[in-house]
Amino acid sequence: MALIEVKNLSVTIKQKKILEDINFAVEDGEVTVLVGPSGSGKTTLLRTLNLLQQPAAGTIQIGQSTVDGRKLNKKSTRALRAESTMVFQQFNLFKNMTVIENVMAPLLLNKLAKWDEAHAVAEERLREVGLLEFADKYPSSLSGGQQQRVSIARAIAVKPAVVLLDEPTSALDPELVGSVLKTILELAKQHITMVIVTHEMDFARQIGNQIIFLEKGQIVHKGTPDEILSDQGPERVHNFLNSVSAAY
Repeated sequence: MALIEVKNLSVTIKQKKILEDINFAVEDGEVTVLVGPSGSGKTTLLRTLNLLQQPAAGTIQIGQSTVDGRKLNKKSTRALRAESTMVFQQFNLFKNMTVIENVMAPLLLNKLAKWDEAHAVAEERLREVGLLEFADKYPSSLSGGQQQRVSIARAIAVKPAVVLLDEPTSALDPELVGSVLKTILELAKQHITMVIVTHEMDFARQIGNQIIFLEKGQIVHKGTPDEILSDQGPERVHNFLNSVSAAY
């Protein structure tokens, strides 16, 4: 059984259909990358996987938890959210906490570990993202790229089944992008299951096991990077890649 399975998912916001009949699966330890033009529904789909956006219909299964968009309740919502963590475009770090306290926070707030254990886990996660030396600093003293890496460390501290990343480099200056992408690539090498929204097409080719191309709220193409993002890929995707290259 796939780690993530989405069936017949639809999302309506203010009576406008944003996603329609979305179906896909993600295997354990693999990376799925969501690409497509602005307004295609990529971020909405990612947010719906964590139920930050409520579906109108369809089912979402992550790990051992499944929800039906028409029959949501607090218990099923809480269970599904416990299976994943999210990394946003903005870093969302607690400004009044040190770097290590930020990484410890979800472990302590969710009562997943006592202080000593949470501190040890946070140190290890910061070591993995190359920021242990900044453990006692405050977020304001870090660059944008460093802050995003802290948010990634915080996301993986709770050992989620899935990490969801919404354009994790879009708020960064170009020279800071590389360090964040390298950190995410290292997570992929650890076989951490991820679903990523990105406009970094070279990165998508490098990290993705599955590429999903969305347009107008629907999955138009789905396959491996070679099938979707190569010169021999679908014409619509090829035109999109050319437009992205021109923009960047």
